[in-house]
Amino acid sequence: MIILKLGGSVITRKDATKPTLNPVNLDRIAQEIARANIGKLIIIHGAGSFGHLHARKYEIGSPINSTEELQEKKIGFTLTQNSVKILNHFVCHYLLKYQIPAVAVPPSSFITTENKRIKSANLEIVEKYLEMGLVPVLHGDVVLDTDESIQMAVVSGDQLVNYLSEKLKPERIILSSDVDGIYDRDPKTHSQAQLLEVVNSLEDLKFLEGARTVDVTGGMAGKLAELLELADKGIESEIINADCEGLLESALKGEKVRGTIIRK
Repeated sequence: MIILKLGGSVITRKDATKPTLNPVNLDRIAQEIARANIGKLIIIHGAGSFGHLHARKYEIGSPINSTEELQEKKIGFTLTQNSVKILNHFVCHYLLKYQIPAVAVPPSSFITTENKRIKSANLEIVEKYLEMGLVPVLHGDVVLDTDESIQMAVVSGDQLVNYLSEKLKPERIILSSDVDGIYDRDPKTHSQAQLLEVVNSLEDLKFLEGARTVDVTGGMAGKLAELLELADKGIESEIINADCEGLLESALKGEKVRGTIIRK
């Protein structure tokens, strides 16, 4: 079994001022997944511009200080949830276009958090879909939180990767982004940035200028924190660039590709 994360920066225009799909990338990625012909596969995609805009505007996950603020956050919660469901629909649509039996599994329907970390999740439905040969498609979402001071929280695709990997023990974990992997500096602003082929410690984080690019899920620093937590449990993952045509297909087939391995 493989857990594949599709980064929001790859399938949407993450810096857009409104929810904006990247249909060219999504269509190509769906084709590459179909050609790879994986046995058991779970797909988790980020929310990109479909989730971050509303979650940031309404500060989902921040303390609630009044009844009026709670009412406002309820609107933000539902707007965010509805928006990411639309993105999930598009992802499943393109997968189905290439005969991948994708089935939507919204985290808000079976996950709750405690202080923004997953506390409970009924994974029986995910396991049953896998047994049937279907491809569960989860996504970054907003969920109910047991902490009365916040009541609702954002669950990132990266936290989902962490949780599902620990519980379901996949053979491989692949995370796709819009860069080749983890660099010592931001490759989009530094031509001399060097790709780190292996990251195995939180000490590496202090060298990552790109980690300062933060979204509502913690940006690259948040992603690495989740993956390093997995690495500490002996679960290895890899980050690759899904913007490069054919690279995702090669990675899914088990071929060595350019990227960063996260391991203990």
